[in-house]
Parts: sequence; C-alpha cells; structure tokens
Amino acid sequence: MKVLLPVLFAGVLLAGCSSADSPALDPIPGSITYGGQPRTKLTKSPVGSAVHHQFYDGTGQRVEETYILQPDRSLKLVRRVVGPDFPD
Repeated sequence: MKVLLPVLFAGVLLAGCSSADSPALDPIPGSITYGGQPRTKLTKSPVGSAVHHQFYDGTGQRVEETYILQPDRSLKLVRRVVGPDFPD
C-alpha cells in the first residue's frame, strides 16, 4: 500500500500534463509565425528551447507568446497571454 499510493499520485500528475487535448494556437498579426515560419533559422539554439516574444495587438493590449524550437528548426507556438500593460 505504501508503494501503490505514490505511484497512483504520480500517474494522476503526469496525466494532467498532457497537452494532447489543448487546442492549437493560431498566429495573430504580430506573432513571429504569422504568415509562415521566419526565413532565418535558429541554428545555434538547442532544440526544445523556449523563445519569448512580446508585442501589442491591434487593440493596444500587450501580448506575450512562447514558442518552442522544433527539431526541424521551426517554431511552435505553445502559449499566449493577452493583457493590459499595467494590471489593476
């Protein structure tokens, strides 16, 4: 019983980490991948590294995006946060 409980707990935690059911993010104007992948490739960065990008959208809200560098050197958009510059 002492061994079973931590194994079950770890299984529940790992099941919650799955991103298979999360919807894919589409690039918006201002995103690095809007209109296709960039022409230049990140050749010195290791595969799997995160690339952060901040910009303002058409309504003036600050957008923060996170990309992951894929094995083919393309960027995959994995996270987007939209909010004001100065939260209340």
